Amino acid sequence: METLTRITHQPGVMGGKPCIRGLRVTVGMIVGQIGAGRSVEELMAEYPYLEREDVLQALRYAAWRAEEREVPLERA
Repeated sequence: METLTRITHQPGVMGGKPCIRGLRVTVGMIVGQIGAGRSVEELMAEYPYLEREDVLQALRYAAWRAEEREVPLERA
């Protein structure tokens, strides 16, 4: 399994939800925006501190969770 170095978990940040690199940007927000039709480029323009790989790892993490696989996360 690939290591998701950009997805972090910190109990005191965003209610403990998985976030991007310790930022206050959750995986759920990214997946929701992509699901609503936003492109990766649009997300990166709206959140200039996001990188393409941040978005791609968020989508991979969400896919693994949808398959009910446990994925260890790094502490921010």
